[in-house]
Amino acid sequence: MNETIKNLVSRRSVRSYKDTPVPDDVLNEILNAGEYAPNGRGKQSSVMVVVRDKETINMLSQINARIMDGVNDPFYGAPVLVIVFADSTVNTYIEDGSLVMGNLMNAAFSLGVDSCWIHRAKETFQTEEGKALMKKWGLDEKYVGIGNCILGYADSVHAQPAARKDGFVIFD
Repeated sequence: MNETIKNLVSRRSVRSYKDTPVPDDVLNEILNAGEYAPNGRGKQSSVMVVVRDKETINMLSQINARIMDGVNDPFYGAPVLVIVFADSTVNTYIEDGSLVMGNLMNAAFSLGVDSCWIHRAKETFQTEEGKALMKKWGLDEKYVGIGNCILGYADSVHAQPAARKDGFVIFD
C-alpha cells in the first residue's frame, strides 16, 4: 500500500488533546494542502481562518456547545482551530469547503498531527458573536461556516477503525 493510501485509511478523529502547539512550519504545510483542495470550476470559494488564541477558541467552543445544548468543550482542548468558510454565492460552496476540510485532516495526519471535524460552524457564525468575528476577519455575510477543523497532538492512543459495512461498494 502506498503512503498516501496508508494515511487515508489510518487517520482517525481525535477527541482529546495535549496542550502542545503545532509548529508554524507544520501548520503551514497543512494549510497549504487545504488551499490545494479540489474545488468546483476553479472558483476557490473557500477561506480558512486559523485561530490559536485560547480566549477566542474558548469563546467559539462555548458558542458551539450552547448550540448543541451541551456544556463540554466540543473542541476537546485542541490548541489550533481552523474554521473553513465558503462563499455561498458559488454553487459548489458546500462541496468546496468539505474538500478543504478533508485535505486539512489528511495532511495533518501525514505530518503526525491529529484532527477532528467539529460541526456547527454554520450555526456558530449566525450568532451575533460569530458575525462580529467574521467582520473582524473581513468576511461578509455571503460566507458560510462549513466546518471547524481542530488540530493538535492526541493525549491518548488512536482508536481502532470500525469494520467497514457490507455493501459500501456496489459494482455494476
